[in-house]
Amino acid sequence: MSKFKKKKGGELPAISTASLPDIVFMLLFFFMVATVMRDNSTMVENTLPIADQIEKLKKDRTMFIYAGKPSSQYSNLGTEGRIQINDSFVNLDAIQPAVFEYIATLPEELKDRVVIALKVDEKTNAGIVSDVKQELREANALKIMYITGKKKEE
Repeated sequence: MSKFKKKKGGELPAISTASLPDIVFMLLFFFMVATVMRDNSTMVENTLPIADQIEKLKKDRTMFIYAGKPSSQYSNLGTEGRIQINDSFVNLDAIQPAVFEYIATLPEELKDRVVIALKVDEKTNAGIVSDVKQELREANALKIMYITGKKKEE
C-alpha cells in the first residue's frame, strides 16, 4: 500500500472571484480621479495657425473666445464665420456683457489681470477678428492673446 494517492483527474481548481469587486472599484476610483472634464465644447471648426515662438499661460484668469465657421454638426447655421463664447454662438453685441460677467466671477486680485484668449480658425475672415478686438477695447479688456498650434519638428 502506498501512502500517496495520485489524483485521478487533471481538473483545475475553481478561480476565486472574491477580489474582483475590489479591483473594479479601484479602477473606477482611478478613472474618476484621473479624468479631466472639458469646460466647453467647441462648436466651430478650429484649425489653429502655426507659430514658432509660443508661451504657455495659466488658465486661472483666461477667458476663451472661439471664431470660425460652424462645425459639421451645426452646418444648418451656414458657412460664414461665427463667434462662440462658452457653449453658445454670440453676436458682436454680446461680447462685452460676456466679458463683464466673466470678470465678475473672478477673485478680486485677478480682476484687473484678466486675459482674453482668441482661438481663431486659420481660415476665418480677418474682419471678424478685428470686430471682436474692437468690442474688447470698448469693454476695456486690453490683454489679448492668440492661441496657436506648435510648429512641427522637421
